[in-house]
Amino acid sequence: MCDKGHYVYILLTERNTLYCGYTDNVEKRFQQHLEGKGAKYTKANKPVKIVYQKSFETKNEAMKEEYRIKHKLTRKQKLELIQSAQA
Repeated sequence: MCDKGHYVYILLTERNTLYCGYTDNVEKRFQQHLEGKGAKYTKANKPVKIVYQKSFETKNEAMKEEYRIKHKLTRKQKLELIQSAQA
């Protein structure tokens, strides 16, 4: 049996906003967002691209990081996180 991955990702939207989420398949989830089948937020704010993703060993770890990014980081801090991951 193959374990699924656990990922936190951040999307950039057409309105230049950021959306953070959790998934076990980033590309599949991004496609769902593009089709309007993702989160309520991305139905109203169409995603343009994936700007950040990070894998975790457990779902619990990934969910904790998603919560931290969504609720603890400012936009500036999220942009710094994205920038540091691309460096």
